[in-house]
Amino acid sequence: MSSLVLDNKDGWRRAVVDRTGLPFSRIRILRRLASRPMTVKEVAEAATIDAPAATVAVNDLEARGLVVRQPHPDNRRCKLVSLTESGRDVIAVLDETDDPAPERLAALDDQDLQMLRTILARLIS
Repeated sequence: MSSLVLDNKDGWRRAVVDRTGLPFSRIRILRRLASRPMTVKEVAEAATIDAPAATVAVNDLEARGLVVRQPHPDNRRCKLVSLTESGRDVIAVLDETDDPAPERLAALDDQDLQMLRTILARLIS
């Protein structure tokens, strides 16, 4: 099942890289920052990369004007990384990029789709 979904995502990944001009590693970080500001350490954990790689990525995104670092309100030693308006524009491009269901899933009839939803709901509960 995972290969079915992940293999289908390759087309979407290529499309968003082409539309944004950003490496997919940067897109992953922007997507995570869309939910809330984070420290660089939190960015690393959320993106499953090490802290030095997160620092390099955040520096790159900051240089591109997509994120900004601001003082953390509760910890003077940390900075919070958040999206700029341009960063939110990139998120909008991601959201607008067509992400179709894999052909095998799209071919399922309504009854099979309902059965799949039921099974998946049971698995995640």
